[in-house]
Amino acid sequence: MMDAIGTEERKVYRLVLTGGPCGGKTTGQSRLCTFFENLGWKVFRVPETATILLSGGIKFADLVADEVYKFQENLLRTMIQIENTYFELGRTSTKNCLIICDRGFMDASAYISKEKWDRMMRSNNWNPVELRDNRYNQIIHMVSAANGAEDFYNTEEHSCRSEGVTLARDLDYKAASAWIGHPYFDVIDNSTDFENKVNRMIECVCQKLGIDIGDRLSITSRKVKFLVSGPVPPDSAFPAFQDFDVTHHYLQCAGPRVQARLRKRGQNGRWSYIHTIRRPQQHGQSIEVRTQLSHRDYLNMLTQQDDAHFTIYKKRRCFLVNNQYFQMDIYIEPSHPRCKGLILLETYTSLTGDKLKNILPKFLNIVKEVTGQPDYSMFNLSLREDWNNTKKFCYSLHGKTICCHRQADASSTSNTASTTTPIIATATATTDTGVDRVNETSGTVPDNSGETQFE
Repeated sequence: MMDAIGTEERKVYRLVLTGGPCGGKTTGQSRLCTFFENLGWKVFRVPETATILLSGGIKFADLVADEVYKFQENLLRTMIQIENTYFELGRTSTKNCLIICDRGFMDASAYISKEKWDRMMRSNNWNPVELRDNRYNQIIHMVSAANGAEDFYNTEEHSCRSEGVTLARDLDYKAASAWIGHPYFDVIDNSTDFENKVNRMIECVCQKLGIDIGDRLSITSRKVKFLVSGPVPPDSAFPAFQDFDVTHHYLQCAGPRVQARLRKRGQNGRWSYIHTIRRPQQHGQSIEVRTQLSHRDYLNMLTQQDDAHFTIYKKRRCFLVNNQYFQMDIYIEPSHPRCKGLILLETYTSLTGDKLKNILPKFLNIVKEVTGQPDYSMFNLSLREDWNNTKKFCYSLHGKTICCHRQADASSTSNTASTTTPIIATATATTDTGVDRVNETSGTVPDNSGETQFE
């Protein structure tokens, strides 16, 4: 196992997340960041140098050969300086620190001939072996959707990208080849659906770091959700935990089956911002795109807030019990009355039945399992209108029902609460089973109607 820079008490881990066009790098970075922050790590995200420079109006098609050479040379000089800034911050961090580099030094070699690359190395006294093998702890290459998942390949989400499928495959191969030789180089292909592709990437990082994640990222793993009855036990009843303040805003969308939201998440006045778009099922998979935002972009996007939804405020507590990672969301005011007193516990696991029950925190008063029940989805909980009177109630974003809406006929919702303020607001434990199975006749698909990941 590779040792990260630092002592046993504190680690600084320098990771390059690279890949071909439309490989899931942006969403993967966001998910990886959230995962490690929930573990109590400090996470720095080094921006992609090429995107910074190209967003200033530079177009490769307009550059002559000498200008391309100088551009690549200056790009690498800039990249080294930007990375060094984050690496230094990592070294002085008081927490374990993950530094995610959006591409790394060797990626530039995919866009220049070997002869020019070698000349550039010599003229700058750069040692490519040192910069490839020793500068970064691990390299992860996310294979382009153009290679094995062609139905999902598109470039509309990236303003600086316009590659066709054939060119994307070629660039994907060159980008991967650039890192051959690094002692910890992992390729995440498209042999599974995208959700499991991202999980495999996170699992790969945890494995190298020696972090035991149990089965929560395995292919058979799924998110399960439980209703918890308050009050919350005192802090002393919990194992080591991290608390976050979380705010969600739903945004206006072009189509009725698309969901978009903003998330602000922070500790001690320091915030991170995520924009999430969820689209209906395509080719057997839900499409979810997550993008890290700056504070300015977050404020700009807030102007698109959907007035049909309340803002959701939560206190989020993350902790490990029985080698299982849990996230507990405590809904706080201001909120719709249906959210008053609501506490939901989530985890990823492949366990079921008694095995699932046995890993749950014994110090929490767990009422029942509510996985897949639309009355407990954040999208529906945030609706301003009464559930009986709205056409916006979402049973499932995908599946046979795609995005159904609650009907006035109570028979269609006999397995879910149908009141304005459902029983979830004042739930008390009336059973000693700990886990109740979701009623399989409810007509819902266990996708939580708008939440497939910890967010």
